[in-house]
Amino acid sequence: MSSTEYTVRGMTCGHCAGSVTAEITKIPGVTGVQVDVATGRVSVESDQPISADAVAEAVDETGYEVVSA
Repeated sequence: MSSTEYTVRGMTCGHCAGSVTAEITKIPGVTGVQVDVATGRVSVESDQPISADAVAEAVDETGYEVVSA
């Protein structure tokens, strides 16, 4: 089990968090996603290594941007 933290720019509400969570959850191997809108932190738990590019692409699909991992 692995957990990686990302900072995402642009999230402002629960709907934002839900969109980001839903999209990241589609990545194979992801077992959990925790979003803190106030800080912009997104924690991704997985049962296998997940590439930062895959997470960035998923976040981009929702209209937000990963600014650091």
